[in-house]
Amino acid sequence: MTETTEINFGEVAPVWLFDGVCVLCNGAVQYTLKHEKEPLIRFVSIQSVEGRQLAVQHGLDPDDPQSFLFVENGKALARSDGVLALARHLDGPARLISWCRFLPKPLRDFAYDRIARNRYRLFGRKSECPIPDAGIRHRFVL
Repeated sequence: MTETTEINFGEVAPVWLFDGVCVLCNGAVQYTLKHEKEPLIRFVSIQSVEGRQLAVQHGLDPDDPQSFLFVENGKALARSDGVLALARHLDGPARLISWCRFLPKPLRDFAYDRIARNRYRLFGRKSECPIPDAGIRHRFVL
């Protein structure tokens, strides 16, 4: 996971590859939209053509994603490293997540994996990715 893929946004910006049918993931996207320090992040649903390509390029199964990716500055970060990278862009209570960087990576990833594997059972699943409001739709690939 070392190179970014530009996804027709015309500029290199952080890209968040997320599971568009996951209720937890969509809630996290909505939280991010409200608490971003600057509106830079581009959101790509793994169910989109571009999202599937990006997932495969970085070793994720687009039909059974067990992690999201946060692609920034030429690096694709998964699991807890991706969460920490995303948290650096946020204000609000989520910025406290950055304290987790002091925990050993195997422990962080263990916790991440437990949530990721059980996210549909714990939080639910939608039949399709919700369409964002017109004012922010340009930041999404669905």
